[in-house]
Amino acid sequence: MKREWTFFRQILNCLGVEVSLVNVMSREYVLKQFIKTISPEYDYILIDNMPSLGMLTVNALAAADSVIIPVMAHYLPVKGLEQLMQTIYKVRKQINRKLQIDGILLTMVDRRTNFSKEIIELLHDNYGEYINIFKTAIPFSIRAAETSAEGVSIYKHDPKGRVAEAYKKLVEEVIGDGSERK
Repeated sequence: MKREWTFFRQILNCLGVEVSLVNVMSREYVLKQFIKTISPEYDYILIDNMPSLGMLTVNALAAADSVIIPVMAHYLPVKGLEQLMQTIYKVRKQINRKLQIDGILLTMVDRRTNFSKEIIELLHDNYGEYINIFKTAIPFSIRAAETSAEGVSIYKHDPKGRVAEAYKKLVEEVIGDGSERK
């Protein structure tokens, strides 16, 4: 019960922030202004958003230099990707001209199923020519789902598991891509 309450409280906090931003001047830049105050202390700042297209996502995109788009290997998330891409392009055009898309990250991939294979192919066909699709895909794992419920890192919960290994490979791929861009 405690875990569910913590999760529910996190959602309420996000909703509260979303509602409180409605009447704020320059509300798209609130997170950017905060990050500007702390950025000298960090080499990298990662912003992890809930899958929504609300004001918190717009704030994150306004504050970011680049974005990695995680997409579950399922039909509805792939359909939602189109809306997210439209939001990213609007933010880039109107708010943050420097925003770049680092790539699409496939998550919860079960390579044993034809469905996952079809979704991967669909993403490559529709976006692969224009947007990097990371070679590393995060596999589906019950152990990974348990980390959310427990509120711990995959590296603490299952450090030698498939998902932890996949995230390590993703970090190497992102760092490699980043050094190539520079």
